[in-house]
Amino acid sequence: MTFPLTSALEELIRDVPDYPSPGILFKDITPLLADHDAFTATVQALANVGRDDSGATVVDKVLGMEARGFILASPVALALGAGFVPVRKAGKLPGPTHAVSYALEYGEATLEIHQDAVAPGERVLLVDDVLATGGTLAASRELVERCGGTVAGVAVLMELSALPGRQAVSSLSVTSLLTV
Repeated sequence: MTFPLTSALEELIRDVPDYPSPGILFKDITPLLADHDAFTATVQALANVGRDDSGATVVDKVLGMEARGFILASPVALALGAGFVPVRKAGKLPGPTHAVSYALEYGEATLEIHQDAVAPGERVLLVDDVLATGGTLAASRELVERCGGTVAGVAVLMELSALPGRQAVSSLSVTSLLTV
């Protein structure tokens, strides 16, 4: 019997209205993270995006965006036997960085990556919790490309269907475990 991942995601991701600002419906993943079986199945499903049909890993690095992307991407990197690369908010990384500014669904942000985080030619899997407007993923792709790497795919926990996220990253292969 396989683990009922979609049902678990629907049950364990809770809605928090008006967070972090009025009019935003926040998707809280902490109940999912607290459930060992569901979290394990989620990590494995996200890691499968970085494998070919034979199960072999086809990426060199897994990139996670601050902050919930870190929580998901780190164990995905371990599952794939790949390196983990954090993409952080401006001013949080100690070394020389590349930076990209972009619009969020409720504001603006700047993301940074260490200039040496991805070697030229490396294939990178982008992992994040939510695909909303696509700004974070598009900015992350640009950061990978500035380092000389290529984005091999995108794996997200959930996609917000009411927002145009896929359009912002239409040239990338996107896998979402849940569409809400």
